[in-house]
Amino acid sequence: MGSMSPMGMGNMGTMGATPPQVSSGSPMTPAGGVVTTTAPVYEQSYIENIFRLNLGKVGTFYFTYENNKDWNAKVYTGVLEAAGRDHIIISDKATGQRIVLLMVNFDYATFDEPLIYQYPGTIGNPPTTRNFR
Repeated sequence: MGSMSPMGMGNMGTMGATPPQVSSGSPMTPAGGVVTTTAPVYEQSYIENIFRLNLGKVGTFYFTYENNKDWNAKVYTGVLEAAGRDHIIISDKATGQRIVLLMVNFDYATFDEPLIYQYPGTIGNPPTTRNFR
């Protein structure tokens, strides 16, 4: 048997070369070089990201429940406490009750105050005052 390298790989050619440092998602050439890009990477605009930026705000959340003979649509108002990919958690200040709502039933939400919203490709937040005409 041949001698084993510290990595336990045996004599398999030039194992001493260190691969280049590659940030996640960077393309590589067939020769193994890293293609550097100057395009900035932005987080995509998903509803859960918008909700996460606005935790602690009071909102009204509209949900539809198909094939439900008792109630087809329901409206919840409360403080947005948490937001995941498939759910949100809101709390009712009056009762202290917390409600976990599934996003599969979510239609839309309204808020009575400005929202923090960072659209992909923009740096910072939009101005909080706008002219609506």
